[in-house]
Amino acid sequence: MRTTRILSLSLPPELLREAETLARREGRTKSELLREALRRYIQEQKWRSLQRYGARRAQRLGIREAEVERVIAEHRKAGR
Repeated sequence: MRTTRILSLSLPPELLREAETLARREGRTKSELLREALRRYIQEQKWRSLQRYGARRAQRLGIREAEVERVIAEHRKAGR
């Protein structure tokens, strides 16, 4: 049973050439290269979402970005 599904993807010729060159240089298939790129993109989007959440929470609590580490340290020291 397959653990992957096939996807058709359109790329501009220059981007495809760069992907092929990079895959060849790294000894990977284009599929491996693009899977890794997509995994990293998803991870980056999750991180940005978490940063936006933290910024909104800090703003609601009246905490400036420069104070975040201090507030966290105080919270941990208080044992909560």
